[in-house]
Amino acid sequence: MLREPLSTDQAERVAPLLKALADPVRLRLVSIVAASEGGEACVCDLNDAFDLSQPTISHHLKVLHDAGLLDRTKRGVWVYYAVRREVLADVAALIGGGV
Repeated sequence: MLREPLSTDQAERVAPLLKALADPVRLRLVSIVAASEGGEACVCDLNDAFDLSQPTISHHLKVLHDAGLLDRTKRGVWVYYAVRREVLADVAALIGGGV
């Protein structure tokens, strides 16, 4: 972005990611998941990290998943979330000027 303007395709790809991350709770959720052992975290552990209701956390996780920032898998009664590192790389490249 510092060397040349973003293309329309780049802007359209990255804008929804930035919109999803533009909330302190969602930003923290991505950070917690990314820093978790094995790069994934159980929703039960994520709920404990916030003073918010479980439906509120689930809403934020859905926004992040729908934006393509998180993958989710169900194991028994629990849902596990993992950061999609290649998607975060797009955001990092934009912020770092490497797009």
